[in-house]
Amino acid sequence: MAPQARDRVCDVNFTTWGRTYRASPARWSQPRDEAELRAVVARAAADGLRIRAVGAGHSFTDVAVTDGLLIGLDRLSGARSVRRRPDGTALVTVGAGTRLHELNRLLATRGLAMRNLGDIDRQSVAGAISTGTHGTGALLGGLATQVRALRVVLPDGSVRSVSGDDTPGSPDRELFEVARLGLGTVGVLSAVTLEVVPAYLLRSTEQVRPWDEVVEGIDALFDGHDRFDAYWFPGTDRMLTWSHDRVPAPEAARHRASRRGVLGAARTLGDAARSVLDEEVLANGVLGGVMQVAAAAPRTVPRLNAVCAAALGDRTHVAPSDRVMVSRRRVRFTEMEYALPRAGLADALRELEGWLRASGEPVPFPVEVRCAAADDVWLSTARGRDTAYVAVHQYHRMPRERYFAAAEEIFLAAGGRPHWGKLHTRTAADLAAHYPLDDVARVRAAVDPHGVLRNDYTDRVLGLPA
Repeated sequence: MAPQARDRVCDVNFTTWGRTYRASPARWSQPRDEAELRAVVARAAADGLRIRAVGAGHSFTDVAVTDGLLIGLDRLSGARSVRRRPDGTALVTVGAGTRLHELNRLLATRGLAMRNLGDIDRQSVAGAISTGTHGTGALLGGLATQVRALRVVLPDGSVRSVSGDDTPGSPDRELFEVARLGLGTVGVLSAVTLEVVPAYLLRSTEQVRPWDEVVEGIDALFDGHDRFDAYWFPGTDRMLTWSHDRVPAPEAARHRASRRGVLGAARTLGDAARSVLDEEVLANGVLGGVMQVAAAAPRTVPRLNAVCAAALGDRTHVAPSDRVMVSRRRVRFTEMEYALPRAGLADALRELEGWLRASGEPVPFPVEVRCAAADDVWLSTARGRDTAYVAVHQYHRMPRERYFAAAEEIFLAAGGRPHWGKLHTRTAADLAAHYPLDDVARVRAAVDPHGVLRNDYTDRVLGLPA
């Protein structure tokens, strides 16, 4: 007997985490398994509704906005299978709605970890890979590069299993390419298979450096560490740099041993207390207070930024990889991020710094700088080139338009590509020079000939299916 479709006339209003977009879909569904997902998708398509899926709503764009059926993926979560390999890596299949923090926990209990992560872990696996979420590391790719297979529910309710092992150029392989990073335009993901690695420790070194020193030496800093990022409060002459390097096996064993027994428990408790102090009290509590003052009195921003920059200090600690790469973000903001050719990063930062000083624009949130290795994912912002990322943020209660417009102009002049899940003004006509959009449109048309999975955002940035 076919599963009963579980959806309802909607009294749910969807709002993105950054308060940038809202939607009032006609229907809302949270399927409990793949069979139920297939049923609600087929029913909505037969009724002529557009369909979008949403995980945590952490994208700042309108990628999940629809007036048709909105599918929440939260119940499609948890581990499905773990296949270990002789080299210590493993293929782990999880429900597509699994949140990254849940994924990190279930991997840790099995002695495994993600090869790389972004700097927050609230997103769903499906949403993170579909919008191009990335971390940092000159030799490391974004999350989509860690995807090895997918189960995709198509608009007619059928399901396809596709993987990176499918024959290059075949329909399944091309569907895999667009499904692993394609804004949900070829189907709704029900399960994702990731290649993960043995659990490892990272040494995190936080250091305050002169702004000029970081900008002039940014390539050496990127290449000199496994992972490197930098934060800069506009109007100040210092940056906080974070370098994260893998701890060698003998030292990692000693560190783990030091966390055993009564003394080890005390050390672990101390680590946890310091983490709460840094993340909850300082990074979120103090920052939240600063943002409220900035919103109420924008003229105080230069002084606030100077105080924040002066309060930064050096620190080194060792912890499991996910705890080092990820931080909590409770203060709401809006964000634009562009992927630049690495060679153009320093000049772009100098231009941005010059504009901020000349304009006097009140920006209390720091600028963030990261990097990634070139990859071959069709819609990856790092496709075909080693990449530097520059992210600009603004408190969600303060105007962003002038700042983001100026930053975007600078980034575009440097050959930048916008992050798919963050605010930007680019269209398919602009992006066609960077991505194989004709191929993407062809794959979309093959599985979604009636445009069921379209919305305004996908039309704007990818164009219409061929």
